[in-house]
Amino acid sequence: MSAASLPDALNDVVMQLSRLPGLGPKSALRCAMALLRWPEAQTRRLGQSILELRDKLHLCSRCGALADTDPCSICADPMRNAEMLCLVAEWDSMLTLEGGAFYQGLYFILDGLLSPLENITPETLDLARLERRLAEGEVHEVIFALGTRLEAETTAHYLKERIARLFPQIRVSRLAQGIPLGAEVRYMDRETLRQSLAFRQDL
Repeated sequence: MSAASLPDALNDVVMQLSRLPGLGPKSALRCAMALLRWPEAQTRRLGQSILELRDKLHLCSRCGALADTDPCSICADPMRNAEMLCLVAEWDSMLTLEGGAFYQGLYFILDGLLSPLENITPETLDLARLERRLAEGEVHEVIFALGTRLEAETTAHYLKERIARLFPQIRVSRLAQGIPLGAEVRYMDRETLRQSLAFRQDL
């Protein structure tokens, strides 16, 4: 069925859904048809949940995680080790590490990796916020958990030099290289991450 032959209301939903990662027009149409088969109350709950997602969630001012409180529950936890700050590229990488329950420090989400081809620069990553965090003096070690892709290596090298210049007293380390070349932290199993963290290496 072509977009032109779809009712306008259905076509609009399909167009919106097809913008989501991993959903092409055909998959989006299947999702839209599934929504039409749901009971009306369930469909309305989904719509309301999407509205509230934007209204109730925001970025934690400390780490950059999505949360419904500021600071988030991890940053606000007095039992966490504030001397360790783990840098991750994306929020889902933090969730993966946190799911293993073996890391008890705090996090900082870069929200991307340096990539000139994608116009992601140090300014894009808001490194000034990271520097303000380090300038507070609590952090004694920064752990890079950025993965092993080329962009991750470039980012790690840049940040290591920047931190060493501005905060020479802070130890900089990275996850041990049990992570396969080209892999991303968010896709690693918990035991690999636990071992990589336990045997992390100085940079």
